[in-house]
Amino acid sequence: MADILVIEDEENIAIALDFLLTRDGHSHARLATGAGAIQQIRERSPDLVLLDVMLPEVSGYQIVQDLRADPALKDIRVLMMTARGSVVERRKGLALGADGFIAKPFELSELRAEMARLLERR
Repeated sequence: MADILVIEDEENIAIALDFLLTRDGHSHARLATGAGAIQQIRERSPDLVLLDVMLPEVSGYQIVQDLRADPALKDIRVLMMTARGSVVERRKGLALGADGFIAKPFELSELRAEMARLLERR
């Protein structure tokens, strides 16, 4: 199974993700803010990062941009999540280097399928 880093500030979504990832047998950790995210990713080297766009301190966009700029981290898979699933947001996230984009609230089956797609590319 995969090692997944969840960067999500909304408690109810983080709890749902914790339940899903645990049930599916993934190891995972969570950050509730964007601060320190790059350091945590560097230390953990997760297979996948589930990254909220709107975060306290450092936005998801900034995090994915920093990841892609770092040669040591550029291959880490990132699935961005946002409550505002507009085409503009999706384009921006993908343009900055996200591997996938999912709008909240999401169906668990949709999230699972997107995670499986990204994890296959490891």
